[in-house]
Amino acid sequence: MQSNPPTIPCPHERLDLDEMRRRGQRFCDLMAARRSVRHFSPESVPRDLIDTAIRTAATAPSGAHRQPWFFVVVGDPGIKRQIRAAAETEEHHNYEGGRFPERWLRALEPFATDSQKPYLETAPWLVVCFRQDYQTRPDGSRQNNYYVQESVGIACGLFIAALHSMGLVTVTHTPSPMGFLTRILKRPAGEKPYVLFPVGYPVEGARVPDIQRKPFESIVQDDAGE
Repeated sequence: MQSNPPTIPCPHERLDLDEMRRRGQRFCDLMAARRSVRHFSPESVPRDLIDTAIRTAATAPSGAHRQPWFFVVVGDPGIKRQIRAAAETEEHHNYEGGRFPERWLRALEPFATDSQKPYLETAPWLVVCFRQDYQTRPDGSRQNNYYVQESVGIACGLFIAALHSMGLVTVTHTPSPMGFLTRILKRPAGEKPYVLFPVGYPVEGARVPDIQRKPFESIVQDDAGE
């Protein structure tokens, strides 16, 4: 028998076309200036800005509305030091230890990345997003989550957009494998690290690789017809 869950009116404001285009282009221009940054200033960032970005991330759609994400905010220098040491150990195996295939190392060359990750200590905040494959009910039983990868990926995208809109920078750091984050941050077995975000201001004079995004025509197929 089909249930009838409670509903509320759709919170939608109908805009005229000129305003829609203006807002859309303004947001597009804002995000077009976003870049991944690996050179951070140690200048402090108010915690409420991080919380606002996480609240924005939590508005993401999710499979069966299970909201399978959890964010850990790290500002303690000692914990950041532990995370950096563990991340660099894994990255050493990746870059110098042969875990990355040669083709992957060649692909990374334009970005001049290596196993050293000083920004994990320099950035005032580290934010680790965990994906929740399942949740534990009060009685100890498991409740599975659905479309976890997709849901958490969308949430992380909103988190990045929120940071950029506030004038902060980040880089998506995924030092595979990332199990050390579960251990250091004492997260339960049902959670897996998804992305590690250093967050802050760019250091004065920071530079980023000179790269271009794909042309619009190469990422779109138009089947709208005449």
